[in-house]
Amino acid sequence: MKKTIVSLAAMMFMGIAMNAQTENILFIEDCGTGPYKAEMVSDESLPTHTIYRPQDIDAAVKAQGKLPVILYANGACVNNNVEMRYLLNEVASYGYIAIAIGPYDERDVNEQWKGVLKSAYPSTKEICMLANGEIVTPPTAEEIAARQAAEQARREAAAKAAASQKKSKKNAAPQPAPFRTYPKQMLEAMDWITEQNANPASEYYHCIDLDNVVAMGQSCGGAQTLAIAYDPRVKTVVMLNTGIGDMEMQGATKSALENLHTPIFYLIGGPVDVAYGNSAKDFERINHLPIVMINTLDGHSGTYYETHGGPYAVAVRKWLDWQLKGKISNSAFFLDDDVLKAFYPNWTVVRKNW
Repeated sequence: MKKTIVSLAAMMFMGIAMNAQTENILFIEDCGTGPYKAEMVSDESLPTHTIYRPQDIDAAVKAQGKLPVILYANGACVNNNVEMRYLLNEVASYGYIAIAIGPYDERDVNEQWKGVLKSAYPSTKEICMLANGEIVTPPTAEEIAARQAAEQARREAAAKAAASQKKSKKNAAPQPAPFRTYPKQMLEAMDWITEQNANPASEYYHCIDLDNVVAMGQSCGGAQTLAIAYDPRVKTVVMLNTGIGDMEMQGATKSALENLHTPIFYLIGGPVDVAYGNSAKDFERINHLPIVMINTLDGHSGTYYETHGGPYAVAVRKWLDWQLKGKISNSAFFLDDDVLKAFYPNWTVVRKNW
């Protein structure tokens, strides 16, 4: 694949768009189970994002056609996509390009997930096994008590600091922004890949299926997804462990549901998922387009820490293959209760407007 390296100064002088230039490459697990071994890369021309893609883009395009696009926003709206690394890599190995908010980051995803699972262990699961085979058990009574004590101490310290600042506002330290990311970064990624697809000097030239784009987010990232899902370039929406309900977050409110114009898929972790109530409200309110909601017993953390992203990656890929690649046979997974039960007996599904 042809690459042209253009310095920033030269780019500004010539007034042309910067060509894609891969800087770092990381191989996740065994590069996915799909027909196209995947890789995670950074690009000098898009330093705010990470890209998950087939290693041999040309071969993937020759075999299946142009690559559909995944625009992804992170849980907690954080500025890294480490926790979704297994799922995004797995889906990319089936012939997708995923552009996730957050710069390239080589931290150990299993170490990240150990902390997450310990702090919010799903009560519906006896054990959680990481992709490396390590078992994370529920926190002990002592660990829970210590965490509660630490949280109480944090709240008391915050209240004391707030009272002190109220007495002397001019000496109060500026408060940091609650989030380091913003919804428009999803559209910035879309603009970038559109430019690369049109640039003869780019490795993505005429390799991207711009007519088949999904906006997808987990938890807080779901609010960012709703905030930009009005964009006509978005063909479907995937909401992972998320729902706006009656909240206002990241520029999205329940009114954002009215701007949806594509089929939408909610994948929720059941009653122990903190997003359960909000997602149920969303389902009730969306009456103008097709919607499917699946509930599992996995809580807010889904199965993203499992090998290849676990069953959640399977469900996401099946939805995308149906919605973006036209694989109609996959519709049975979402529209036929018996088919879903054959895959995952403990999952439940509701749907309407099909």
